[in-house]
Amino acid sequence: MVQDVHLTKAEKSLPTRFEDARQINPMSDAIITVENLSKKYLVGHKSGIRSRSNYIALRDVVGSEIGNVVRKTIGVIRGRQFLHRDEIEEFWALSDVSFEVKQGEVLGIIGRNGAGKSTLLKILSRITDPTCGRVALRGRVASLLEVGTGFHPELTGRENVFLNGAILGMKRVDIKRKFDEIVAFAEVERFLDTPVKRYSSGMYMRLAFAVAAHLEPEILIVDEVLAVGDFEFQQKCLGKMSEVAREDRTVLFVSHNMAVIRALTTKSILLDRGRIAASGGTEGVISTYLSEVFNKGAGSGSRDLEGFRRRRHYAPGAKIVGIGISGEQGNRDSEVQIELGAKFAIEIHLAVDIPMKAADCCIYIKSSMGEIISCLWCSDTTEGLSIEPGIQIIIVCPQNLFLTPGSYIVEIHLNPIVGDDPCDVIDDYPLFSVVNTGQIGRELNRRGTIYCNLVEWKVANSTTLATTT
Repeated sequence: MVQDVHLTKAEKSLPTRFEDARQINPMSDAIITVENLSKKYLVGHKSGIRSRSNYIALRDVVGSEIGNVVRKTIGVIRGRQFLHRDEIEEFWALSDVSFEVKQGEVLGIIGRNGAGKSTLLKILSRITDPTCGRVALRGRVASLLEVGTGFHPELTGRENVFLNGAILGMKRVDIKRKFDEIVAFAEVERFLDTPVKRYSSGMYMRLAFAVAAHLEPEILIVDEVLAVGDFEFQQKCLGKMSEVAREDRTVLFVSHNMAVIRALTTKSILLDRGRIAASGGTEGVISTYLSEVFNKGAGSGSRDLEGFRRRRHYAPGAKIVGIGISGEQGNRDSEVQIELGAKFAIEIHLAVDIPMKAADCCIYIKSSMGEIISCLWCSDTTEGLSIEPGIQIIIVCPQNLFLTPGSYIVEIHLNPIVGDDPCDVIDDYPLFSVVNTGQIGRELNRRGTIYCNLVEWKVANSTTLATTT
C-alpha cells in the first residue's frame, strides 16, 4: 500500500506551493518553472516475524501489534490514512527536480517505467501535491494522463465536454464555439448522448484528447495514453499537438516511442529514479537514454524486467520472467549481437499459474527509436499455444527476417486466450543488436531497417517491354 505523506519539520522549511510564474519573475518568458521538486510516499510492507525456531512467538506478535497501534494513532493525529502493514518504507518518487519550459516549447519527458514521469505530470496537473519544492505555472493547464481522466462516468459525452471546459475556466459560449470541432475530431457523433461509462477505452481516449487539445489551454500535458488509440487516430493526435505548439502554446509529452519524441519535441529531459539524468536537445537526451538502456547488463534475460513491465491490472495466467536470444546452434548469445542475415530465436521465459489451452503471444520488433519494424503474432500461424503451469519457455523463430545493423527493442504481449485481455506486457525491452561482420561490403545503416538479399534486377528495352505487355 502506498500513501502520501505530510511534511516533517525539516521539510516544512522548504517551500511547497503552486504559484503564477509572473509573480516570480515578470520579465521571464518561462511558462513553467519547477524548482527543487520532490515527492515522497510511504510504502507499507508485511514483515515476516519469525523466531530462530521458525515459528511466530507470542511476544513477537504482541510487540508488533503494540507498535502498529502507536504508529496508527500518531498517523491519525497527523491526518494520515492507515497503512495496514507492519513495516514502513520511505520512497522518493521525485528528488530535487528543477527545470523551466518557455512559452511555445514542446518538452519531451523520457525514462524507464518507474522513473517518476507520471508523478511529475500529476504534480504539474495539480492532482497531487509535492512533498517539497516549488511549481510555478502561467496559464490554464489541460492534462490527459490516463484514459478517462476528468470524466464523470455517469455523464454523457456532451455533458463531459462542458464539464471539462468549466474546470478549465472557460465560458459556456467559448465551449459551444469549439463543440462541433471537438466532436468531429473525436469521431463519437453517434454516441454523444451516451454515458461515457459505456464507451470503449479508445472512444474514451479520443474524446478526452479532443477536449484537452481544443479548449485552448496555455499548457497541454499528455502522458502516453495515445497507445490506446488506433494508428490513424494517433497520427491525428500528433498532428494536433504540433498545431498546438505552432499556436505558441506549451506541450509536455511523455512517451516511450523515441521516434515520436524526436519528431515532436526540440527539448527533452531524462528521468532516472526520480532525478534528472540528462536535459537539453532531444537528440542528445535520446542518445544518452538509449546508450544507458542498451549498456545496462547483459541482454540474455538477466536484465531486470520490472523497469519495462507495464503497471496495470491484467488477467491471471502467467508472468514474463525473462527474455533472451539464442542462435542457430541453440547457444545463448550473452553479448546479444546477431550477425547480419543469421537466424536467431527469441526466448520468452514464463512463470505460469494456471493452464492456458489457447494462449496468444505477440512480439513487436522495433528500432531503437521505437518504430515498429515487424510484428510476430502467434495467432497468425496457430490457433493458440497450450501452456501448462510451472516455468515454461516460448521459443519464437522468425524466418527470412533480415534486419540491417543497429539496435532493436521488443514489446511483448502475452494473452491467456486468443483475443482476450493480456496477462502481462513488457514494453520496449532492449534485446539485441545486428552487426555487419563483412557479409556485405558497404554501410547499411542508412538504408532502412529491413535488408532484402533476394532481389531480381532486370534491364528492359522500352520497345521490348511494350511488345511483351
